[in-house]
Amino acid sequence: MKKYSIVRIGSEYVVQAGEARVLKVSSRREAAKLVTDAAELLQEEPAPAAEEGLSIGRDRPDVS
Repeated sequence: MKKYSIVRIGSEYVVQAGEARVLKVSSRREAAKLVTDAAELLQEEPAPAAEEGLSIGRDRPDVS
């Protein structure tokens, strides 16, 4: 998992993943909540479809 940080730039807060800026919000509280929510989602177990190798992409049409 990447290291997340919140940096204030002017009047906005920027969430960084590693060195990449990924999100800009207007309040530090909102930035902190989003980082916490994202970290929790990344720690959850993958969905069963992902474990079975199923794709959510578009299937090819059957051509007879």
